[in-house]
Amino acid sequence: MSTATGAAASNSLSPTTSRRSSPSSRILTTPRGSLSCRLLSSSPSQSPLGPVSAMASPGAAGEAASRKKLLIFDAEKDLAASLAEHAAGLSEKFAAERSAFTVVLSGGSLIKALRKLAEPPYLEAVDWSRWHVFWADERVVPKDHADSNYKLAMDEFLSKVPVPANQVYAMNDALSVEGAADDYENCLKQLIKNGVIAVSPVTGFPKFDLMLLGMGPDGHIASLFPGHPIVNENQKLVTYVKDSPKPPPERITFTFPVINSSAHIALMVTGAGKAGAVHKALSANESSSDLLPVEMVEPQDGEMTWFTDKPAMSMLSRI
Repeated sequence: MSTATGAAASNSLSPTTSRRSSPSSRILTTPRGSLSCRLLSSSPSQSPLGPVSAMASPGAAGEAASRKKLLIFDAEKDLAASLAEHAAGLSEKFAAERSAFTVVLSGGSLIKALRKLAEPPYLEAVDWSRWHVFWADERVVPKDHADSNYKLAMDEFLSKVPVPANQVYAMNDALSVEGAADDYENCLKQLIKNGVIAVSPVTGFPKFDLMLLGMGPDGHIASLFPGHPIVNENQKLVTYVKDSPKPPPERITFTFPVINSSAHIALMVTGAGKAGAVHKALSANESSSDLLPVEMVEPQDGEMTWFTDKPAMSMLSRI
């Protein structure tokens, strides 16, 4: 198994990085709405899920609005390196374009995968003063609680990088779940008025620069769970659940219109435990009446990139 970094994976995503080839990842793209993937370039002798030397075409970044990309890595460290390069490149791009970089975090193993950003060269090179950090979902618990996504992000990532404290927008943990959702939505609306958060001209919803998401084994993203009524919410920016099938039961979450209005969505899905949901999401046998939440992630004004590994892709016979 190759242990080289996945640098080539992020080259198709960030216009600020130079193009390099890498044997540790493969890059595929799919038009919006299609679940059949196309290999851009590869070594012809490789098996479908084997390590492939690949490089995106020069036009890939310019076709972001109409493309999804699927990156498969041999090792977690290669995925983490590529994710860091992706985020750093977008940080440079948006900081230059509009003097702010709006980043949305979630919980789980995604936070650990961001660790490379807190190391050289990114720790010194990234303009952290431009970062504005949000959460796609949060558990309604105190900020120092073990279940808090805020605590996880602070302990593992944010405490190690110099993002200004007043640009980290945490849930108000003194409020009820309903109050916390309303308060967070009002915070977003105020930041839109202030010009910190952009608005999608396509959807009219907030357009975050980078939405970083994970996926559960059941195909949930943020706190949008399969079969739950809130997956159909299409008016609010932030909503809440009191009966999450996964503890703790009370949570607030971004809605799909917000998620799907993002400029860039990075979805990290790793491990054999996610293979069933990945198979359903990426196979051609989708049914609109039986979609998993991950299948409902459909960028309306940007691009989506899957950061995956071979165990997560193991149930797909071909891609």
